[in-house]
Order: sequence, then C-alpha cells, then structure tokens
Amino acid sequence: MGKISPVSAKYIIHSFINVDGVVDRPDVIGAVFGQTEGLLGNELELRELQRSGRIGRIEVNLEIKSGKASGMILIPSSLDKVETAIVGASLETIQRIGPCNAKVRTQKIEDVRISKRNYVVERAKELLKMLIDSVLPDSQEIADDVAHSVRMMEVREYGSDRLASGPAIDESEEIIVVEGRADVLNLLKYGIKNAIAMNGTNVPQTIIDLCKRKVVTVFVDGDKGGDLIVREITDVTEVDYIAKAPEGMEVEEITKKEVYKALRARVAVEQVKMELPKSPPKTQEGDFRAPIVSKPISAAKPLANKTGLNKDEASKIRGMLDGLIGTRGAYILDQSGNILGKVPVSELATTVSGLRSGVHTLVFDGSIDRNLVGVAERCGVKCLVGMNSQVKPSEARLEIVTSSDL
Repeated sequence: MGKISPVSAKYIIHSFINVDGVVDRPDVIGAVFGQTEGLLGNELELRELQRSGRIGRIEVNLEIKSGKASGMILIPSSLDKVETAIVGASLETIQRIGPCNAKVRTQKIEDVRISKRNYVVERAKELLKMLIDSVLPDSQEIADDVAHSVRMMEVREYGSDRLASGPAIDESEEIIVVEGRADVLNLLKYGIKNAIAMNGTNVPQTIIDLCKRKVVTVFVDGDKGGDLIVREITDVTEVDYIAKAPEGMEVEEITKKEVYKALRARVAVEQVKMELPKSPPKTQEGDFRAPIVSKPISAAKPLANKTGLNKDEASKIRGMLDGLIGTRGAYILDQSGNILGKVPVSELATTVSGLRSGVHTLVFDGSIDRNLVGVAERCGVKCLVGMNSQVKPSEARLEIVTSSDL
C-alpha cells in the first residue's frame, strides 16, 4: 500500500465510481488527487497525506461494460475517524474523469481493527475447540477422579447405627438430616459437611439423639416419599426446619444452586406439620420403627431372595455401586457375579442389546427408568441395581434394587 503499511492502517475508505465512458486506472487516480486539491486545506491535502504516510496507496478496480467504466476506489487511512470521514466525503466532489462525466459515492469506511478482531475471535474459537478436543477431557477426568476421591474420603460412619455422614457432625451446632448416603455425597460435593443420612427406611436412634442436641434441618426429596419421611421423623423426635428438593427431584441429583436455594427456603417444622396429612394410626403403641417408604427390597428381605446372591455377593455389589458414584459408569455382571465389562451409562442399553444373552445383573450410577427396564427384560437381565428408580417394582418382571436397599 505505498507508504502506509497495511499493519498501520486503521481505516479503509470504500467508494464506488461510475463513469459514462471508458477510462483507465491512472485517469481515476489523477482525478482523485486533482479534483480534491485545495478543497480541504493543507492539512488534509491528499498528496501531502500520502507523502507523510497518513494515506496509503490508492487502489482502483475497474470493469468496462457497454462502453462504461465502473468499480471501486480503496484508500487506506491512518487518520482519525473524523478526518477519514472528511476525506471519504471529499471523493464525492469528483464530477469528471477526462472527457467523461463521473459519479463517486463513498459506500462505507471499514474499521480494519474490527476485521482483525473478528479474525481473532474466529481463530480463538478454533483454538478453544482444539483445546477441548485434545486436552480438556483428560484434565476433566483427573479433576473428577480427585473430587470423587475427596468426597469418598470425607464420608464418615457416625454413631452406633453407622450412618453415612459428613465430617463436621460433632463440631456443628446445626445438622442436615437426609435420606441416604448418595444425598450426603452430593452435599459434600458442594461443601456441606454437616449432613447425616437416615439410611432411608427408619429413624435410627442416632438421629433421635442428635435431634435433642442440635438444630436440625430435614432435607428431603421433592416427592411423596419426602413427605412420608417428614411425617415419620416429626412423629418420632423434634426437628427445627424442613427443606425440600425441587418438585419431582431428589437431593442426590440436584445442582449446587438448587441445593442452596432449597436450604435458604427452609420452613419451620410447625408450618409443615399443619400442611401434612394426618399420620395413619400405628399398629403398636410406641412403635416408631415402621418403614416410611415402600421399597422393592426392605431391610428384612435380603437381596438373595430374588437374585440368588449371598451376603458376600450382595456386599460386593454395594461396593461396586459405591465405587461408581459420580462416574456415570455401569458394570455388566454374569450369573456368577463376574464383571463382563464396564461402559458409560449412556451406552448401557445399546451394549446390553448387542450382548443379548449371558447378562444377569446391571450395576450403574444413575436412575432406573422405564426404557432401561424394557431393554433389560427383552435381553433376559434378572436384576437392575441403580442409585434410585423411577419404576415401581410391581411394574417390572425383573428385580429392581436401589442404593438405599443395599
């Protein structure tokens, strides 16, 4: 661009020229300099601006059609935006080129920096995609493994009932009572270390004793089971506040924002008692240990009844399920409890459909839904073990086991 480098140009003037005749490029350039001479004063004289490097080489692109010339005039500028606009407007004073009438119209002034910025943005997108594709998955996997390990290390067994809890139960004035171990793990993930699990079915004596000494918030799932837990624990002992997960969701699956929003929205237990339906009469006076949620397998009904697993094998499956927490993975087991393979939960249905036979049990980090039950039944699977279930046991021809059942 002559005496101005493309690097130093800030703007480019784009002007359209239409000539009633045939002219050459030098004719147009001569008209630009000649017919604007003296128009804007010495400070904006095009020849002086070009000589000082503030205006670059003038580019003219012409096309001849039907005896007429038309095209674009491009002028790079390192002037400020006001001076550049004045120069662009001055080009429109050109009325003749040689013997021919001409008309010039400045269409736009391009900010070169915007073009460069757009390039930077597009290139940055490409680089980020490369980074995500090649680097982030490994880093994320490491971070997930470390976070999961920390969460598992922080889980404690509290009291004579050996309830899953965070590490800060004794030192905290307030505690959060949840249903199961998976709920405790989810709260630990978000930095809440004073949660303790009831283990799902009964109100253990450990919880009753803690309620006498601590300010207690009962944090339950947003379903009918959550209401039953609230009714049972408030019948057995005194608690202070009730918090509920969003409607239809479980404490173990909600996000950090949803966890803290639910805890901030906790209400006094007296208000909740007025809204709950009356408890059914107890079969025996003082019997506060009745199950509060219908489960496919209760504590009095061992896993071996339907699956054929002995106590050691049932313990092994529970260990597998605990090891899968947070991984979104699944184990495929045969009749003898041997691991046939491990796959992501997202590929579980496809994998089982491909195997067709030899699969006895599926153990996975996720919720048992109707689609998976249908696939498993068609493929002869005998048992599904998940964190929770959206399917009632009576609606399936195979055994459904959740983490709280183990």
